[in-house]
Amino acid sequence: MTRSDKNPNPGRNAVTVRGLVKHYGETKALDGVDLDVREGTVLGVLGPNGAGKTTLVRILSTLIQPTAGTATVAGYDVLRQPRQLRRKIGLTGQYASVDEKLAGFENLYMIGRLLDLSKADAKKRANELLERFSLTDAAKRTAGTYSGGMRRRLDLAASMIGRPAVLYLDEPTTGLDPRTRNEVWDEVKAMRDEGVTVLLTTQYMEEAEQLASELTVIDRGRIIAEGGIAELKAKVGGRTLRIRPADRLHLRTMAADLDASGLTGLATTTVDAENGHLIVPVQSDEQLTAIVAHLAAAGFQLADIATELPSLDEVFLSLTGQKASAPQDAPARELEEVSA
Repeated sequence: MTRSDKNPNPGRNAVTVRGLVKHYGETKALDGVDLDVREGTVLGVLGPNGAGKTTLVRILSTLIQPTAGTATVAGYDVLRQPRQLRRKIGLTGQYASVDEKLAGFENLYMIGRLLDLSKADAKKRANELLERFSLTDAAKRTAGTYSGGMRRRLDLAASMIGRPAVLYLDEPTTGLDPRTRNEVWDEVKAMRDEGVTVLLTTQYMEEAEQLASELTVIDRGRIIAEGGIAELKAKVGGRTLRIRPADRLHLRTMAADLDASGLTGLATTTVDAENGHLIVPVQSDEQLTAIVAHLAAAGFQLADIATELPSLDEVFLSLTGQKASAPQDAPARELEEVSA
């Protein structure tokens, strides 16, 4: 895929990265990354721990400088115009970074003032976001008394104070319970609908499918795959054929007949007795057609046929050789180390 073919949408890029490299001694945290994020979209950046996701976010948010390469965000060069860029971006890291000694309102008000909002505007914006993130009742409490979910929502609110054009979410739901995770997802969708461009790093496949319009998979500092979810699933190859016979009593007979025919290759037909389906892995349209034709010729009546692409977890495993993380309800202990 050429660079010109990669972005069929005529919309402008909010983030453009070319040849980004970051070395820590002999360790290559990033090794020539190219990346485009269209305005008003959510790009999911997937990868195992140590893949380079957090390093990428730190460079794009001007916290560290690359060893080589260029990056433009919201029209500003990351290296040449860091001060102007910081007014256009928001960042929520893996763990809430609010000041626990300050009240919720004070945290947001302080950030507003640091962004040169007037006292009146900083107060207004803080109150707006406290209400939006369901924190109004806790506005006067110190952040240290907040639950993990409340601190995460306050952290998200803080990243929105300056109405950023581009928002970086670096594994934003790490350690959250399912209810709070869903609340965070709802807020990210709302931000996207308001026109905010979001770059989301995550290891959670469900999160990627819920939020991202396009995905980039990074491993060992290199991008190894990119595209829409369906596109990546298609690249991995392989589908699952689900066949429902008109008579459930024929399930096992059909399975034995298919396996004996040799049409399933080395795979074995699985009988899903509970749902009345046969599950057959298929690798091509020709194989699928041959299986259906064989069953019809054998006199089996079929009530339903459906195909499924591999899950995003299977895509991740195929591309990186590692399983994706499952969302955890307890605080995660693993941080992405640049030396990994």
